[in-house]
Amino acid sequence: MKKLFATLVFPLILFAGAAQAQDVMEVVKKANHTSYYQGNDGRAMVDMEILDDQGRSRSRQFVILRRDDEEADTGQKFYVYFNKPADVKKMAFMVWKNVDRDDDRWLYLPALDLVKRIAASDERTSFVGSHFFYEDVSGRGIEEDTHELVEETDELYKIKSVPKDTGKVEFAYYVNWIHKATFLPIKTEYYDENGRNYRTYTALKVEMVDGHPTVTASQMSDNVSGGKTTMSYSEVKYDVDLPEDIFTERYLRKAPRKYLK
Repeated sequence: MKKLFATLVFPLILFAGAAQAQDVMEVVKKANHTSYYQGNDGRAMVDMEILDDQGRSRSRQFVILRRDDEEADTGQKFYVYFNKPADVKKMAFMVWKNVDRDDDRWLYLPALDLVKRIAASDERTSFVGSHFFYEDVSGRGIEEDTHELVEETDELYKIKSVPKDTGKVEFAYYVNWIHKATFLPIKTEYYDENGRNYRTYTALKVEMVDGHPTVTASQMSDNVSGGKTTMSYSEVKYDVDLPEDIFTERYLRKAPRKYLK
């Protein structure tokens, strides 16, 4: 863990001091903000490499757009447009995050010219064949879990989160390591009902982008099968003034190319 921490946070040592101990929910809120809500909106190119348990590799390339609602850290919209490979080209995925109900998710399949609603029960299933889930892409509501600070060091908060509704998820609990200076989650381990760590998220690279500490490479590992997926982010930008109307069903079929270049 120390080696992982040193690798990730070395570019961030210019931050003055670490956050003081505080209420666990405040830590969770700040980590959620840093992970998903920095700036008013954002754009990034993502290269995804999927490695299965036999060592076979597949790739995906897509652009992700994000726009926040006016009220801080509440509603939010995501738009994901796939460029490569040919079998997913022009496919689009859209999310409307809701505070008071399940998120709305849509997937456009160009080969069928079909817009498919993704049910809440499918949020924790594979995102386009990768080891990331749909929920990993847009985030999990912090009110869906009960959070406990189980350990604190000079550099990190270690927080255990237990789902309030166990019927909606496949995990019994998960553990987050949150970097104090940036409030970025740098590692997340998911545990099943037998206490087995079956799935691990790791932030592989962190950089400063437009004044925001940003994960620019991450990995999700299946600790049972041995497969893993890596996502590398480039051309990351914040506050690009994305219009709200591109986050509608109309633009699933007709991509907003001006904002995808």
